Amino acid sequence: MNDHHSIDDKSGPPCPAGDDNCPNLDEVQKLREEVKQLAALVRTDELTGLFNFRYFTQALSLEMERTRRSGQPTCLIMCDLDHFKEINDVHGHEVGNMVLSHVSSLIRKTIRRLDIPCRYGGEEFALILPDTTLRQGVRFANRLRLIIENSPLKSGDLLLGIEASFGVDVYMRGEDVSEKEFVERVDGFLYAAKDRGRNQVCHASFENSEGDDSSGQSIGL
Repeated sequence: MNDHHSIDDKSGPPCPAGDDNCPNLDEVQKLREEVKQLAALVRTDELTGLFNFRYFTQALSLEMERTRRSGQPTCLIMCDLDHFKEINDVHGHEVGNMVLSHVSSLIRKTIRRLDIPCRYGGEEFALILPDTTLRQGVRFANRLRLIIENSPLKSGDLLLGIEASFGVDVYMRGEDVSEKEFVERVDGFLYAAKDRGRNQVCHASFENSEGDDSSGQSIGL
């Protein structure tokens, strides 16, 4: 005797393909929607609504592989909110969370549909920009920096100014660098922006990104 059970045990014979009147259709669509929502939860940061760190590592690997195949550059921007610890210390973690959500909203409104915005951790964000040159990435980072600077958080009587520092670089076909090394390279420019006074964009050499063999690096604008 077969003890195995299937959907057919409760639902009767399967419906013919393309039958919009199938009695199981609503249940199947509901299950598909639940699976879709669960998949979104796995890859999304709950507070900000951006992609989480796990998804970031997967997406960066895929985009770097795309660069190796197509030759189109992958731009990576690391963004860190300035003096965020002071915001938490003075105004509390609830306001700190509001700041993170506010900045995330600004990021989503600024990026293109093909760009991949992620919460890297804490108050740090990572933006993957496919098919984007260094000059375009630096221009975008400065635009986002100004948007953040000129969009204070408003909550009741509170008007809180926000600033951010950025590091920018691109991965080009032919580079012998891992995903981890690429992130560390861009993080290095972010730390340089912090060291040089914050609220600025530091980046790699434009000449290097365009195929120049020069080992010099341009930092800041």
